[in-house]
Amino acid sequence: MKRNRIWLIPIILLMLCINVETAIAHANVPYHTYNYDYWEDIYYTPAAYVPNGNISGTKIDIGILNSPQDIFVGEDERVYIADTGNNRIVVLDKNMKLERIIDSFDNEGSLDTFKAPSGIYVTERNELYIADTDNLRVIALNEDGSLLKIISNPKSEVLANDFIFAPLKITVDYADRAYIIAKNMFQGIMAFDENGEFTGFTGTINVTITAYEKIWRKLSTKAQRERQIQFIPTEFTGVDISPDGFVYATNIDGGGEQSIRRLNPKGQDVIKKGRGGLSGDLTWRLAGHYSGASRIVDIVYRDNGIYSVVDKTRGRIFTYDHEGNLLYIFGGMGSQEGTFKNPVAIEEKGEEILVLDSYRGEILRFLPTQYGRLINEAVSLRFDGDEASAVNVWKQVLELDSNFELAYVGIGKSYLAAGDNKKAMEYLKLGMDREYYSIAYKRYRDDILKDNLSYILTGTMVLIVVLSLRSVINKKMGRRVVEDE
Repeated sequence: MKRNRIWLIPIILLMLCINVETAIAHANVPYHTYNYDYWEDIYYTPAAYVPNGNISGTKIDIGILNSPQDIFVGEDERVYIADTGNNRIVVLDKNMKLERIIDSFDNEGSLDTFKAPSGIYVTERNELYIADTDNLRVIALNEDGSLLKIISNPKSEVLANDFIFAPLKITVDYADRAYIIAKNMFQGIMAFDENGEFTGFTGTINVTITAYEKIWRKLSTKAQRERQIQFIPTEFTGVDISPDGFVYATNIDGGGEQSIRRLNPKGQDVIKKGRGGLSGDLTWRLAGHYSGASRIVDIVYRDNGIYSVVDKTRGRIFTYDHEGNLLYIFGGMGSQEGTFKNPVAIEEKGEEILVLDSYRGEILRFLPTQYGRLINEAVSLRFDGDEASAVNVWKQVLELDSNFELAYVGIGKSYLAAGDNKKAMEYLKLGMDREYYSIAYKRYRDDILKDNLSYILTGTMVLIVVLSLRSVINKKMGRRVVEDE
């Protein structure tokens, strides 16, 4: 009997190690980790990501990073930092060690430098695009540091004569088309072709004015109109691009329901919205602290439809799946390790999430816990169409967080795809997904009808025969009564 139990020892030890590791990690988390249920009420969750140290200029022996504004992780896991206040680009190798500093380049025989570079992007060919903000241009360099091209002073009928091109953020697609967020440009993200020529705007956000506001504008005096709020399109704050060429962008929403866009090549927003919109926190009051609506300032597309954004108001990282469902929230403002003073940019490097804090001049690193890994894995499996495998992972998620409604929905949709409509109804009800529950209910009802169709038809025929016989008998009985009389 004892020998039969020996094989259980390694499994028990492994489970204990995982639980101890998770408990220790959660004990050191300096922020609240929570999510929202169907009713948009807050419920607290296990931590999906925990702090894993930081990288500063002093740690890599290059002095203090001065108000850095952007980071980027290349295909080879090199990390690029826009050290804005020091007018340079810092490049780290995949082990987060200093590789080189780029603070100048050869421009047609002359030594040229940067002035407040605020945005960076690196292509698959390791071509480095730099938003050289105060020099009013974008510099593109080859991997060896030689000049590739310069984008500056765009001209077009749609641009005002006094428009000053001051690029802030940039991303580049597989066809070398550049998408640039420029300072004081509210018409949308500026698009440039492979030659650096301006081709128009993408993702323009139209602002809706109410009927009352329109009437007031017509009836008000000039002085009153000048004192009114100017209705201008929303400002974009961050940009990234997926391998299939869809541009992911963030904008200042002002407390509405959408601060994230997914733009197709035509510039149309095709993002899917889950429960509660796409603007970070659903409630502005958390743990007695009021600080206004979330201000989403940057975004990173992480693969398999997953993307994360950073909220500058409360230092939260919000992660969504390809259907716009909120997966988990972590991070916060403060002075402890793992909290922020002024988060401005976010990237992913392997398993890690990297967040750049401009005030501290540091890159804060976060690693996923077992809870976070399981959610990422389940969402990725479902994105790839492997619903059956996703079910087992979702069930592990529920062991850690029984309130995670998306796990119930994921399991329910899997059962629905497999044709087990009764089980699908059970899980979709727990996940509060009314749309798919209705689909499962209709299919389950059809299943019952199909399974019992022969009995229903037989019963119907028997009923018809009985009623017919009864009618005949009643008629005969009626005739006999008449004859007897």
